[in-house]
Amino acid sequence: MSNTSRPTTTDAGIPVPSDEHSLTVGPDGPILLQDHYLIEQMANFNRERIVERQPHAKGGGAFGRFEVTNDVSRYTKANVFQPGASVDTLLRFSSVAGERGSPDTWRDPRGFSIKFYTDQGNYDMVGNNTPVFFIRDPMKFQHFIRSQKRRADSNLRDHDMQWDFWTLSPESAHQVAWLMGDRGVPKTWRHMNGYSSHTYLWVNADGERSWVKYHFKTDQGIEFLTQDDADRIAGQDGDYHTRDLFDAIERGDHPTWTMHVQVMPFDEAETYRFNPFDLTKVWPHGDYPLIEVGRLTLDRNPTDYHTEIEQAAFEPNNLVPGIGPSPDKMLLARLFAYADAHRARLGVNYKQIPVNAPQCPVHSYSKDGAMRVENVADPVYAPNSKGGPAADPERFPYVEKWSASGEFIHAAYTPRRDDDDFVQAGTLVRQVMDDAQRDRLVENVAGHLGDGVSEPVLGRAFEYWRNIDEEIGDRIEQAVTSG
Repeated sequence: MSNTSRPTTTDAGIPVPSDEHSLTVGPDGPILLQDHYLIEQMANFNRERIVERQPHAKGGGAFGRFEVTNDVSRYTKANVFQPGASVDTLLRFSSVAGERGSPDTWRDPRGFSIKFYTDQGNYDMVGNNTPVFFIRDPMKFQHFIRSQKRRADSNLRDHDMQWDFWTLSPESAHQVAWLMGDRGVPKTWRHMNGYSSHTYLWVNADGERSWVKYHFKTDQGIEFLTQDDADRIAGQDGDYHTRDLFDAIERGDHPTWTMHVQVMPFDEAETYRFNPFDLTKVWPHGDYPLIEVGRLTLDRNPTDYHTEIEQAAFEPNNLVPGIGPSPDKMLLARLFAYADAHRARLGVNYKQIPVNAPQCPVHSYSKDGAMRVENVADPVYAPNSKGGPAADPERFPYVEKWSASGEFIHAAYTPRRDDDDFVQAGTLVRQVMDDAQRDRLVENVAGHLGDGVSEPVLGRAFEYWRNIDEEIGDRIEQAVTSG
């Protein structure tokens, strides 16, 4: 029975005569080239897929609100974090190494990317469910991602390749300890924290500057899957996390996170006992306690996954007044890399896709290019005397001044007293994890190493874990060699 109230049309809005039958010469004759609706359907189908993200290809997300619950205006003038502020948000969760069809429950860090639709433009925070990362210099990022993906010859992921990179990159120790622990496989996206990981600059209305790290604490509580459960679920439901989030919101069980920041006075960064901009390090909460900022709630599922989630473009260079970058080398590289990835994947006008479009007026001199849909009015250049938009440095001054020292060179961070790659990983294992968590850590690492990791990489892996904790390293070696 046809739906006469909503007749099928072509993409140009023209009614079509049939949803089921091609135009032919008689019922048994050949299909005619003039059946433009058939051609449109086939041609569009051939072009439905766009290039997937390089890392973070598999993911899901939802929309919601961020509401400020505590006054932090002494630290930042950003409108989004002022008392009483409430803005729309988009949050995308993801895994790092897997392709779009990979299981949700593989052991992997999880992406935690937020878009705040503020009245001063979109503010994006691109983070993970861990407060640190594997590397601290962007020169190694491409190599790291390739080591976690697939071999060139077999097209298979390879533990030997992963441990080869990790054991030759001692700065990875802290993140690997997180990855191989309980949080390496969260029970659901709702039951994990999110972190900016990077350090950012906050500037208040008086121009005073502070360094901050963001923490989004799950109000559902942190829960995890054991390796056995994760492997079982991967075979039963590869979209387990995606399904859980969608179903929870659908039934009205809206997940929430409480956002906190750690605040470091600007001048303390120069003399702090380790480099506070090193992405492989956390700031001890005893030195810089958590300060509550607000509540993030997800309460609306996407209606079209491709349009609203697959085409969502998060980029850490989207920084609103009152928030700036820091000397974190990884963050500085990501300011370029993310926007460049979106231009390559979605096209130069990707910010005109509705999910990426800001909810405030745009006065830009960008023009033309593929898929441009917004009209451009003269003048199309600056400076001009024709009434075009003009920058206002008095209202929006450049604030990303970090220190008076330093020149542009290719070099590692200057080492500080406590800049040891294994210390915080060891603290995590010895003081944060309990006996049961350490037992699972040993089991997880041994299982990973025992699956194809060869000498000399295997020997380096044992030494790597002894540098984190000698007893844990010995237990891992014993588990692998006796297994």
